[in-house]
Amino acid sequence: MELAKKPGQTLVLVVDDEPFMRRTIREALEPFGFEVAEAVDGRQALELIPRLSPDVVLLDVIMPHLDGFETCAALRRLPEGAHLPVVMLTALDDNASILRAYEVGATDFASKPLNYSVLGHRLRYILRANAAFAGLHRSQARLAEAQRIARLGGWEWDPKGERFRLSAEAAQILGLGTDEVCLSEKELLQGLLPADRPVLAEALEAMLREGIPFGVDCGLLLPGRELRHLRAQGTTACDLPEATTRIFGTIQDITEHKQAEERMHFLAYYDPLTALPNRLLFNERLTYILAHARRYKTRVALLYLDLDRFKTINESLGHSAGDRLLREVSRRILATLRVTDVVARQTAEEFPETLARLGGDEFSLWLPEVDEVQDVVKVARRIMEIFERPFEVAGQELFVSASIGIALFPDDGGDMEVLLKNADTALSHAKRMGRKNYQFYSRPMNAAAVQMLEMGNHLHRAVERGELLLYYQPQIDLRSGEIFGAEALLRWRHGGKDLVLPGEFIPLAEESGLIISMGEWALRSACLQARAWEEEGHPLRVSVNLSSRQFWHRDLAPMVARILAETALPPHLLHLEITETILLESGPATLETLMALKDLGAVLSLDDFGTGYSSLSYLRRYPFAMLKIDQAFTREIEGDAGAGMVEAIMAMARSLKLQVIAEGVENAAQLDALRSRGCDIIQGFLVSPPLAAEEFGTFLRRAAFAGEKPLPPGTGWLAEGAI
Repeated sequence: MELAKKPGQTLVLVVDDEPFMRRTIREALEPFGFEVAEAVDGRQALELIPRLSPDVVLLDVIMPHLDGFETCAALRRLPEGAHLPVVMLTALDDNASILRAYEVGATDFASKPLNYSVLGHRLRYILRANAAFAGLHRSQARLAEAQRIARLGGWEWDPKGERFRLSAEAAQILGLGTDEVCLSEKELLQGLLPADRPVLAEALEAMLREGIPFGVDCGLLLPGRELRHLRAQGTTACDLPEATTRIFGTIQDITEHKQAEERMHFLAYYDPLTALPNRLLFNERLTYILAHARRYKTRVALLYLDLDRFKTINESLGHSAGDRLLREVSRRILATLRVTDVVARQTAEEFPETLARLGGDEFSLWLPEVDEVQDVVKVARRIMEIFERPFEVAGQELFVSASIGIALFPDDGGDMEVLLKNADTALSHAKRMGRKNYQFYSRPMNAAAVQMLEMGNHLHRAVERGELLLYYQPQIDLRSGEIFGAEALLRWRHGGKDLVLPGEFIPLAEESGLIISMGEWALRSACLQARAWEEEGHPLRVSVNLSSRQFWHRDLAPMVARILAETALPPHLLHLEITETILLESGPATLETLMALKDLGAVLSLDDFGTGYSSLSYLRRYPFAMLKIDQAFTREIEGDAGAGMVEAIMAMARSLKLQVIAEGVENAAQLDALRSRGCDIIQGFLVSPPLAAEEFGTFLRRAAFAGEKPLPPGTGWLAEGAI
């Protein structure tokens, strides 16, 4: 009879081929609250067990088809029967039958005739015992799973037999398979790293001798050279009543934990981009270096290095290109330091990394135990030399320069804070000196740095206070002798008093980003002034310089278009001067920006031509209409070297059909030399210094009224009283 199992009740499956026995057992068990299901033989029992999930089986031994022994063995092979309590019932009471019953998996054995009055109590006891066993099994399974997750295994040591018994998990951790294993102390230690073997051996010996629990970390080298980090712990316990001492413990694989610790340490103390020490680690080590130098009365040099115009590269080529450049710069500097004999000696052995990345494009390094300042100069020069070769980034060559500031301990500072500040001051001075150089700290620099800081604070308010001015320097057409145009030059009347020249405040404006708003003001003011002159009957071309920060600003072309529309200036009267360094830092967006400006109708001029890495091939790619010869070449044109450079520039310009303008013309000899070589336009003090807008207007009106030409064609004469 098949019965569905009710929730919360205990179901007993009675398997017997005799109806009388099944009925009698049912009547004996139901008063105890058991539900009873029946099977007439072993086959039916094996079919019912998966469906009914009984809590206990009473199984007769002697039955047709499958006897009780065969049924019990088959039942144990079922997933539902692996831990199911089975009580064998038989009249056979010989030892062989009882032994066989237990061998095939019986939980208990009961001889017929049964004592029906105690059968229910017996089943309750069996069920309680089975529940306890099942709970223990679940606990063991949970423990084994927890140990597997935690990579934790157990071991027990028999000092007398000198054998270690390892759990399956411990064996797996040690790379010895997936089953329990026994091995000697020598075999256990053999797999560890040589340096860790005596550590664990001494810990085991101390525990055996004095009962001291231990915990040690050690490394295990697996076949295939895989390194695992282990934590071994051990303790002792006394088993009563024999009073024998047990020695046991655990082995845990802490490789992931160790790697996470190392990663956290790396992120805390190293720059993830370059793998160099970061500011925190650099400061910690520098503190030690200075204490060492103070104790032994030695010198330390601190060098601050900053890449010139790095922001331009980031803005033009993107941050990923900037990151690749920083990695390559750090690699080159490290290679230079490794072959520099100055950086060595005992301190370098303790702290081999002398170079750190402090953030952005700032690097710093110390040179311990410096004997001569000249040694520091050698290192600075070697570092500067690595920037003479272009950097290959994003499939193109970049020419990058750097500036270095140097401070010496104890000469320039007796503690880390002062030394760092003074090295930074020296770096700022190197930037003001035109970049691409190194400077040692000096006391006057500090006063200059304070002055520059104050100037920077005032510069923030210069635009809104109306302190910025534009001066205009005439440009003369050498063929006609007439005024061709004017270059707009920015000036700052600081506090309404002294006039500050661009070289003093433009670098501050570029560093702070003020150059964007100042540049827009200058462009609008120049266009308004040119429009006013045009309305007066003087349609002059006005040249406006664009800084690299302006050029790479995403709003440049729309801003120029907006200003041209607002001022109603004919676009061909606006000349935009772009420095050669912008092309050297060029990216894919360079041509796009230049074409957008040309499409507006503005004329593009390449400023300071010849000061960079001039190339006919890159000039052909860009829509320039004019080249501007740097004043350095104009000054040297009377010598062979200067004349040769100007002739080369002129030849290049003619091949590209570009006009050439020379700046810085100060005397008639320079004028004649330029004219004889075919120069188109000049500007300089020979014609006129830069003039305020009102003075320039007077200059124009006088020239127009008198019918004079500021520079008559074919002569080196400047009209008297033209201004």
